[in-house]
Amino acid sequence: MHRGAGHHSRVSTDAYERARRSVAGFLDIRPDTDAVVFVRGTTDALNLLARCVPDGCTVVVFESEHHASLLPWEHPAAHAAKVVRLPLPATPDAAIESARAALREAPEGPKLLCVTAASNVTGEIWPVEELVEAAHAEDARVVVDAAQYVPHLPFSLTDTRADYVALSGHKLYAPFGSGVLAGRADWLREAAPYLSGGGATRKVTDHEVLWNDLPARHEAGSPNVLGAVALAAACDTFSEDTLSLQHIRESALLERLRAGFCEIDGVHELTLWGAEHARVGILSFVVDGLPADLLAAALSAEYGIGVRDGLFCAHPLTAHLLPEGHTQAVRASLGVGTTEEHVDRLVGAVADLVARGPREEYVDLDGRLVPVSDPRDAP
Repeated sequence: MHRGAGHHSRVSTDAYERARRSVAGFLDIRPDTDAVVFVRGTTDALNLLARCVPDGCTVVVFESEHHASLLPWEHPAAHAAKVVRLPLPATPDAAIESARAALREAPEGPKLLCVTAASNVTGEIWPVEELVEAAHAEDARVVVDAAQYVPHLPFSLTDTRADYVALSGHKLYAPFGSGVLAGRADWLREAAPYLSGGGATRKVTDHEVLWNDLPARHEAGSPNVLGAVALAAACDTFSEDTLSLQHIRESALLERLRAGFCEIDGVHELTLWGAEHARVGILSFVVDGLPADLLAAALSAEYGIGVRDGLFCAHPLTAHLLPEGHTQAVRASLGVGTTEEHVDRLVGAVADLVARGPREEYVDLDGRLVPVSDPRDAP
């Protein structure tokens, strides 16, 4: 990759760089100012940016964020001089105003607002363009965590005017371990390499190291060529029109799921801004009398339905939204392969569990509940 003279090396290098161009097109980057750096996922992307912000930078972030967006700025290796955590906003307008106020009150120097495009807990879509406008008015930059957004709706760096965007390949049905940080090149170019090693260097002597320019500067080591190529293939598949139509279909499925749950006593949806706010195909919920881990285990073992349970790597937000008496929630995600039949099966399964309870006895195995009589081989 980038170094071999053989035919296979040239083919791999060409495929890798074509993948970069595909992702750049998918995100509608600004060619004159932006760079695309391949990383391992959104967490990796935001940790990279945390090490690239200028010394003394003030970072503003909402407590509603995924831990990948919430925590990197406070890492000992991060360059942020001050991290301002904003409380959960009661409305989208409140989010804009609180971000504006925090950035206005920040000390002189570089400033960065980190915000999600769509919540991984509630699916609610955040007012990214308005937040970008407010931040830019205060001479601040904006990085958008678009991991949960890009599988459902098109995202454009040019149209939103966001400065950076981070995403994970597996959310787009590419392999795990692939992702992207894209955006303004200057901070990335001026920062020390995220990792030191081969590929990031131009020259190494006894007394000095000359680092490469972007994007190689932050892509040390053997790159994940297959992950990058698969991510690009996903980006090529999901055109703007395809995603827009997919979002319409998912919205109808989400309303079907909601309507079904409304008919079941004791089911409560988690939402920050109300059920009518625009969102992607995610619904987190709890069921009175059924702990989330037991509900998820029973849905899997007894009905063949896979859901996520827990606090979803967004502990402050999820804990705030949980009804009294609940410590965790269950999340159902709708995607390309989801059908009305799948939605109806989930509604029927939850209704059955509410009416009858789990049929199996469950025990804890390495921190997960499994049925005592589960005939399936251990993974």
